[in-house]
Amino acid sequence: MKFILIVGPQAVGKMTIGQELEKMTDLKLFHNHITIEMVTPFFSYGTDAGKRLVKLFREEIFKEVANSDLPGLIFTYVCAFNMKEDLDYMDEICQIFESKGGTVYFVELEADVEERLERNKSPHRLEQKPTKRNIEWSERDLLKSMEKYRLNSIEGEINREHYLRINNTNLSAEEVAKMIKEEFQL
Repeated sequence: MKFILIVGPQAVGKMTIGQELEKMTDLKLFHNHITIEMVTPFFSYGTDAGKRLVKLFREEIFKEVANSDLPGLIFTYVCAFNMKEDLDYMDEICQIFESKGGTVYFVELEADVEERLERNKSPHRLEQKPTKRNIEWSERDLLKSMEKYRLNSIEGEINREHYLRINNTNLSAEEVAKMIKEEFQL
């Protein structure tokens, strides 16, 4: 069982790269907005109920996949590296797979903010993520989160055997997916 965890700030390309990686491997993509978009019509993700439900649905899917005969899973996540609870959450979800003998592959993406603001408006992103369709709000949220959170790690902070950091500012999603596949021999 392989668990590929793709992290990075909003609009860095996690989902799109995950989709390309899914095409190149036998792994399924579970991008973070699948659960957010499912819960949002009932409870905003920012509410306690919304956060609890998103976490619950994700955890149940992780457990089922880890206990299945599927070859693995790709998951995307925005981590605030300056928040212990986000770091603990990543450890928790990795442990679900590691406790079943799975291998965790950690991919961290980074890109220039100007590129991320452009990607934030892409038709593909807006099609997949209805909660991002209010561009003005989404851009404000992207910029505001950079003031409050550290959305990329500092060197040496991620201490994992299988770790890859990629600046994908000038790379296509397909190029990055190929790099991940080759690095981890997926």
